[in-house]
Amino acid sequence: MKKLLLSAALLIAVSIGAKAQVSLGIKGGVNFSKISTDNVKESTLTGYQAGLFARIGSAWYLQPELYLSGTGGKFESSDNNTAFDGKVRFTNLNVPLLIGRSFGQKDLNFRVMGGPIYTYQLDNSVSLGSNLSGAANNFNKSNIGYQVGAGVDIGSITADLRYEGGLTKVSDSFAKRQNLWALSVGFKIL
Repeated sequence: MKKLLLSAALLIAVSIGAKAQVSLGIKGGVNFSKISTDNVKESTLTGYQAGLFARIGSAWYLQPELYLSGTGGKFESSDNNTAFDGKVRFTNLNVPLLIGRSFGQKDLNFRVMGGPIYTYQLDNSVSLGSNLSGAANNFNKSNIGYQVGAGVDIGSITADLRYEGGLTKVSDSFAKRQNLWALSVGFKIL
């Protein structure tokens, strides 16, 4: 799936042509993630993200990215039959492919964007009660989701606020979909 998203980004970039405006940059930020589950109290975990982005086009643009992130969730149930608490943290490789629209000037530019994201789980850290210990081995390595958000560019500095929703389950055993808010700041190198 990762190769498919990168191939699609390359194909679109080539079709835009050599006259297209291209910028490359680095970005980093913080995210607030939660894994939604049934009949369980969930809490948000604070995580990170850091990586690279490219922006191809001007008024309408394509923005492929590649970044590392730390996400997860906390769980608590006080049901007498299935009482448990726990925490899950993931280290992920993320590949969003966003389509956006810019409004403004070169030195002050506002943007809106949206598109799919592919997430590959590189590692996980699980601390769950004995009731759920088997679930720790059942996390899906690959997940698909979507991102929508807005951003601003001030000169070479760029900032984004995005919502990410999960379309696939992170675990078939107990968890549903992971959702998060992410705030990032970047710097355009080109």
